[in-house]
This record gives sequence, structure tokens and C-alpha cells, in this order.
Amino acid sequence: MEENTINNKITAQSASNKTIVNNELKANEMFENYPDVVSVEDLMQMLQIGQVLAYKLVKRGEIKSRKVGREYKIPKINVISYLLNGTEVKS
Repeated sequence: MEENTINNKITAQSASNKTIVNNELKANEMFENYPDVVSVEDLMQMLQIGQVLAYKLVKRGEIKSRKVGREYKIPKINVISYLLNGTEVKS
């Protein structure tokens, strides 16, 4: 009985991991025309949002970025991660 429960949990975890990997691949394909590090302007296009909301997401740390000089540099993977985590956008 316990062995079946353990096997079911392992199978469920494996299926979950495959779903996460598939989602990451699909999201990466969706943004394949963007460089690995994007600007706030790119972020606005990627998420189809305005400038104010884009800066809020970056400044709040909801989308991880690094400020270099006067500009924010955002790894594309962080945009993908933000989308996959299902965080609600609050304006």
C-alpha cells in the first residue's frame, strides 16, 4: 500500500516537472525575437503594458532586474519566470 502511494507521488512530481519545463520552453519560444537581456521598453512590448506599470514591476522587484547606470537591465528569463509564476499584475 505504501509503495503505491510513493510511486504515485513520484509520478505526480515527474509530471509536474515536465509541465514546468514545457511551459518554460513555450515561453522562451514566445520571446525568441528578444535578446537575453531586455530593456524596460522591451518589457512593455513583451507584456503589452504601459511604461508606468513596467517601471512599477521592476522597481517593486516583481520582475528581477539590475540597474546599470540610468537603465534597468532585465534578463529575459526573469520575465518568463514572472509569467510562469502567475503573479497578478496590480496597477
